[in-house]
Amino acid sequence: MSSPTHQRRNQGVLVVGQLLSGLGVASGVAVGGILAAQLAGTTAASGFVQTASALGAGLAAVPLANLAVRAGRRWALSTGFALGAVGAALVLLAASLGQFWLMATGMLFFGSATASGLQARYAAVDGAPPEKAGRAMAIVIWATTVGSVAGPNLSEPGRLFGTSLGLVPLSGPFVFSLIAFITAALVIAIFFLAPVASTAAAGTGSALEGPASSAPQPVKPEKKNKRHGAWRALRLASHNPRALFALAAVTGGHAIMVGVMVMTPVAMDAHGHSLEIIGIVISLHILGMYAASPLFGWLVDRLGAMRVVMLGCGIFLAAITLGAVVSEGSDPVLMSMALTMLGLGWSACLIGGSSLLTQSAPEDLRVPLQGANDMTMNFAAAGMAAMAGPVLAMGGFFWVNMMALAVLIVMVIFGVRAWRTAPDPAIPQHVTDAAG
Repeated sequence: MSSPTHQRRNQGVLVVGQLLSGLGVASGVAVGGILAAQLAGTTAASGFVQTASALGAGLAAVPLANLAVRAGRRWALSTGFALGAVGAALVLLAASLGQFWLMATGMLFFGSATASGLQARYAAVDGAPPEKAGRAMAIVIWATTVGSVAGPNLSEPGRLFGTSLGLVPLSGPFVFSLIAFITAALVIAIFFLAPVASTAAAGTGSALEGPASSAPQPVKPEKKNKRHGAWRALRLASHNPRALFALAAVTGGHAIMVGVMVMTPVAMDAHGHSLEIIGIVISLHILGMYAASPLFGWLVDRLGAMRVVMLGCGIFLAAITLGAVVSEGSDPVLMSMALTMLGLGWSACLIGGSSLLTQSAPEDLRVPLQGANDMTMNFAAAGMAAMAGPVLAMGGFFWVNMMALAVLIVMVIFGVRAWRTAPDPAIPQHVTDAAG
């Protein structure tokens, strides 16, 4: 594994990259729906922004993971941010030309920045000491908080800035996205160091039999035939209960969060709540998603990843129950509590599930499996968001929460199966040593 100095430097670089990435994504998405509706001439197009961005992130996940195997994390992450910048530029061009289809294409590329932001959590673990791996991942996820909260608040300055440049006013925030993504790509490309794997840390083992600690390194020509693709990694993971539970936790948790979150503003607006109140609820949700991530990372290191995922499932159950109860009146205080818990559940499942996935896969499958998981989580989120609209229209916010509950039940079934097969295998060795 890398030296402590080496690891701290890379973690700092990743934190800066995440700050910029979160800012860029949130700046664009905050006004993207309104801009899309203007270009298309129909409000129905506004929901396409979230779907297109999620699809773009899913499509980019596996190629970026493959690039990480071939050339290292530095070039994979910087390439994803660079592609996000291309997407922001295409959105600016689309706004100036009045072409919705070009904006849709731009949002697909825009999603690549999200894909890089997600894969940065795995880069944070590369070379980290096993007893601090959860916290290393959580700190990088936590860094997204600042950008994600600040981004929407740049909507008005961005509009004024766009107007001053002679652009379509609502495209102005995408200038901030463009600058943020370019800067993030340069920061990663220039300052991120390839982790150095020690001989002792480079474990061996057959597919998905257990963890092997080392970071992805550029593959030498003679080893190319030993690389595994994302689909093969998923097939092998399907035979390992721990890896399958990890995949279900990350994918299902993300789908639950997106499905409920995107319909919350619509449901609250239907009950007559102001945009200010809706904004507060969503801001508390974002804080729940990111602010507590260091706590969940610490719990992963102390208690084990499986326990943290099951904790996340319990938090999800509380959030879904409360959301279903308040669905008729849409009380803003109770809705804030439900959405905050929804964010906390997502954080626990993402950090716990991602940690469990890393622990469950050997070196030759780890990065392809990580990329495949990011692909499935984004595709699942896009599908859940697409289904949530019709469900809300036909049955109301109660049934949106019931749809989320169905996904949660599947996650718990996978968890129980994994627990019976290998009860709590991920408790760090230093914890058991201390207990003895």
